[in-house]
Amino acid sequence: MARLQMQPGAPRYIADDMADDVLERLSFLRHAPARALVIGDWSGALGSALGASGTAVDARDPALGTHPLDEEAPFPASGGYDFIASLGTLDTVNDLPGALVHLRRALADDGLMIASFMAAGSLPALRAIMLEADGDRPSPRIHPQVDVRAGGQLLQRCGFADPVVDSHHIDVRFSSFERLIADLRAQGLGNCLASYGAPLGKAAFVRAKVAFEDRADTDGKVLERFEVLTLSGWAKPLRPPKF
Repeated sequence: MARLQMQPGAPRYIADDMADDVLERLSFLRHAPARALVIGDWSGALGSALGASGTAVDARDPALGTHPLDEEAPFPASGGYDFIASLGTLDTVNDLPGALVHLRRALADDGLMIASFMAAGSLPALRAIMLEADGDRPSPRIHPQVDVRAGGQLLQRCGFADPVVDSHHIDVRFSSFERLIADLRAQGLGNCLASYGAPLGKAAFVRAKVAFEDRADTDGKVLERFEVLTLSGWAKPLRPPKF
């Protein structure tokens, strides 16, 4: 992905959508963080906007091997960030509850976390196409994904206060099967499973192209949907009980 993003006209509409959404939420909440941790902002849009407003930004990029959740001591043990944003990363970690606990602990009191990533229901057309292409022996092509209900349960379980979970979708029309796959790879949305099954052979690839063309509209394009799930929660200070 890092290599493909260096090419002219590289697609980055998913990252741009997530960054714009986070900035809109921050402006609505009137939360002006002094120190922020931004994870997965490989386009740089969110970090640049936060920096321009006076926020000290600590940027980490999984594509460059600086994913904080992979480090032994990823965050300040007692918290320290007024704001944490994670863009397109949490759906691919092996221990999602553990990652959210790390993020919660990294927040200062009254700090805010917003995490956006691909959710359940994404890529319905591609899922159907790959099932047809694989035939009687389908291979795992897409990693497990989280839905709205599970996202809310995770936030509460991991200690976030005032949790909010919502989703929206991005619809994109593609003119060819190859273009769809190229867009996914260029945006880091390809198969990341450790055991991802057999690659498509020539015959299966032809079946995939035919299945794509069978779904095309009168303009010869296929509509694909990207579901974006957003989790947000606050770090509230623990107060002693009143007697």
